[in-house]
Amino acid sequence: MTAPRTALRALVAAAVLALTAASPGAQAGPGPGAPGEFVTLRSVDPTIIHEMRYATAHTFVGERVDGYRQPVCLLTRPAARALHRAQRRLLRQGYSLKVYDCYRPQRAVDHFVRWAGDPDDQSMKGEFYPLVDKDRLFEDGYIAKRSGHSRGSTVDLTLVRLPARATRPYRPGERLTPCFAPQGERFPDNSLDMGTGYDCFDTLSRTDDPRIRGAQRANRQFLQRTLADVGFVNLPEEWWHFTFVPEPFPDTYFDFPVHRRAVAGR
Repeated sequence: MTAPRTALRALVAAAVLALTAASPGAQAGPGPGAPGEFVTLRSVDPTIIHEMRYATAHTFVGERVDGYRQPVCLLTRPAARALHRAQRRLLRQGYSLKVYDCYRPQRAVDHFVRWAGDPDDQSMKGEFYPLVDKDRLFEDGYIAKRSGHSRGSTVDLTLVRLPARATRPYRPGERLTPCFAPQGERFPDNSLDMGTGYDCFDTLSRTDDPRIRGAQRANRQFLQRTLADVGFVNLPEEWWHFTFVPEPFPDTYFDFPVHRRAVAGR
C-alpha cells in the first residue's frame, strides 16, 4: 500500500502546484469566483440602501437578469471604500446613497444583447423606452456588447432623503408608466426626483440635459458633486452611472455570478 499512497500524494502535490501557478491568471480574467480585490458593499458600509433591480423582474428585459443569483452589490474594494466616504458625508446631511446595480457579469450583458435582438419582446417598452424603437438600441448607445460594470468599479445609484420611505415591489404585468413621467406618476421610488427613473432609455437621462431644471437638476448636481469628490466619474449619458478611477481592472470583463459566495465572505 505504501507505493500507491506515495503516488497519490505526489499527484495531489502536483495538482496543488498547478492550481497555485494558475491562480494569478485566474484572478486577472473572467471566471467562476471573484478576485480578492472584490468585496460586498455591505461589508464596507452596511448603511447604504440596496435596490438591486437586475435580481428582480423590474427590468427593461422584464425578468431577472442572467447571473444575478442574489440581490447583493459586489464591487472592487477601492470603489466600495470610496462609496463609504461619500455615505459618511451624506448621512450628516440627512441623505443616503441607494445602489441599483454594481458589478455586472458578462453573462448579464449577453442577456441584454439577446433581448435587444428580439424585436417581438417589447413587454417593458411602456416604462423603459417608450419613445425609442427597439431596433435602435445599439445604434443609440443604450445597449452594448461590453459594460464597464463587468470590470467591478462601476455603480448605478441615486440619493434618498432620510428617513427612507418604504417602496412597494414591482408586480409583473402591472400597468407601465413612462420613465420620464412626473415623479408622482412614475413607478414609486423613494429616491430624490432626478427627472427620470433608473434605466430610462431617453435623452432626458443625460446628466446635463438642458430640459432638466430646478430641483431635478440640483439633485443630479448634488449626486455628481458628492461622488466626484471621492473619485467617481459620471457617464454623461446616464445621470445614475459612475465609475471609480483609477480602476483596479481597467481591461478585464469578469463573468462570475452575483452571489455572496463569489467573494468568500469578504
